[in-house]
Amino acid sequence: MRIRALWAVWFRGVDPRLVDATLAVGLVVAAAAVGHQYHPAGWPPFDAPAYVLSALVGLPLALRRVAPVGALLASCLAFACYLAAGYQPSLNFWGPAISLYGVAAQRPPRTTAAAASLVALVILYSGLTAPELGVAVAVIQALAVPAVVWVFGNSARRLARRNRQLALLTAQLRLAQEERARRAVAEEQRRIARELHDVVAHHMSVINVQAGMAGYVFRSEPDTARAALDTIARTSQEGLRELRRILTLLRSEAPATGGTPDGGDDAGAWYAPMPGLAGLTDVAERVRAAGVPVDLTTTGALRPLPPGTELCAYRVVQEALTNVLKHARPARAAVLVEYRPGELRVTVTDDGRPEQQDPAKLPASPGHGLIGMRERARLYGGTVDAGPRAEGGFRVCLRLPVTSESSERWGSPPPA
Repeated sequence: MRIRALWAVWFRGVDPRLVDATLAVGLVVAAAAVGHQYHPAGWPPFDAPAYVLSALVGLPLALRRVAPVGALLASCLAFACYLAAGYQPSLNFWGPAISLYGVAAQRPPRTTAAAASLVALVILYSGLTAPELGVAVAVIQALAVPAVVWVFGNSARRLARRNRQLALLTAQLRLAQEERARRAVAEEQRRIARELHDVVAHHMSVINVQAGMAGYVFRSEPDTARAALDTIARTSQEGLRELRRILTLLRSEAPATGGTPDGGDDAGAWYAPMPGLAGLTDVAERVRAAGVPVDLTTTGALRPLPPGTELCAYRVVQEALTNVLKHARPARAAVLVEYRPGELRVTVTDDGRPEQQDPAKLPASPGHGLIGMRERARLYGGTVDAGPRAEGGFRVCLRLPVTSESSERWGSPPPA
């Protein structure tokens, strides 16, 4: 079986023109050998003109792929001249038949029909030159041989056409697959970019505010400065843990040792679960420590949610509070998490300051934070509405659909 497979691979790699040339030469040599050895009574000897005509019958087969119709006409004409000279048909009979196969395999049925008619006439002429065959046998031979060759050649033509169609379809599928792969990579890059943006923006904003406050009260209020430094340490540690978790997703395999990349022993940081709604308390505490009061309220019947839904809500709240910290401080913020039938709604509002609501100071277009919120919500079939409030301040409202099936799937409800 292996030898047969190797032979098939080698044969497919051979140039088809070389195969046709070998076939043509082989037919000429075989026809000459049979004509020289087999000499029935009543037929002229196989002399030099017979060799030349035999060569003219067989050699056109070398062009049956390049010019199938021309090869057939040349072979039929040479065979007719060979028969007209009185020589026995010998193996030259196969020259026109094989040429007809080339036409049927490459040309439409109308052209093949005309070629088959010509071959049938030549074969009929060949049968009539041999009185021992009889007229009936000559007619049957003239009809059967072109018909059989036509059937096989036409099957080869349709198979070649299907192969071309399959090759085209395969190329199209490969291009479509490559395009899907590029889109998947781009989506993954955008997802990671959003994740990094949310993590870095939030934690660095808290650290920046606390560092500024620590520097301001370093001499006058050492205890307050020390508390700010403690908040910076906790915030930076949590930010590093989240960054490690994100980077772990980019690795093909987790580290073989139990330690972290920086040589620490906190192996669990590599496998820390994704943050969810339970982590909003820590987010609110960090923002409060940075000088922005935050009220966190949860209403409705608590129920389990898919991890992706919880992560989306967590990141939206984190980004909204980060924006309050950066653009509306000192303001009061409120986070309302509502478990509604078939929906999770999270609203983040701040009261702002009059001078901060000056339209001339508002950005002309939404920043990357709002764009990231909307893209996150869209991934889970939700929406994000964001904009200034009539009474002052800013409002961000996230709506995420939650089905009862997904609630049953994810087990016990999150902690309050």
